[in-house]
Amino acid sequence: MRYGYARVSTEDQSLEIQLAELRAAGCQDIRSEKMSGGSIDKREAFTKLLQELKAGDELWVVRIDRFARSLRDLAVTVEDLVKRGVALKATQQPIDTTSASGKAFLGMLGVFAEFERNITAERRTAGIKAAQAAGKYTKCGRPKKEVNTAAVLSRAAIVGSEMAGAEFGLSRSAVYRMVAAAKAA
Repeated sequence: MRYGYARVSTEDQSLEIQLAELRAAGCQDIRSEKMSGGSIDKREAFTKLLQELKAGDELWVVRIDRFARSLRDLAVTVEDLVKRGVALKATQQPIDTTSASGKAFLGMLGVFAEFERNITAERRTAGIKAAQAAGKYTKCGRPKKEVNTAAVLSRAAIVGSEMAGAEFGLSRSAVYRMVAAAKAA
């Protein structure tokens, strides 16, 4: 059977172009996800699809970066697929794990995809350092929410951490951390 896998990194990105290409390639079963490709283990639809594939099946992607983001993940997953008799193919790249040239091209693409990812990370780090030096970038992460800690602790003692968190727009774990900090002080 011919399976397809489509992935975009964020919720606001569209899967439609990838889905259309996979349909045009003849994929009968297409799985998709909207999440970062950094770790294969966290991609539930992809993990489930890999478990369902059997000898003679084909796994199609649009480009190899939709499949794996690190050379290690690519190598481990492709090796597993090949051992199980599953072919990996791409619509936009000459990847076909059933041929020697397809395997070679896949290896080269994996190296370049990881290189590109590392270069992007280096640029991001350099940009943050430059912005910090210029005084334009002072914090990383989500801004802290301004709350009256005493009021939150008081309410948590009455209705519990989960309910108090909901009333103040905080997560239950944030309230737990406040309670722990208050006990430690």
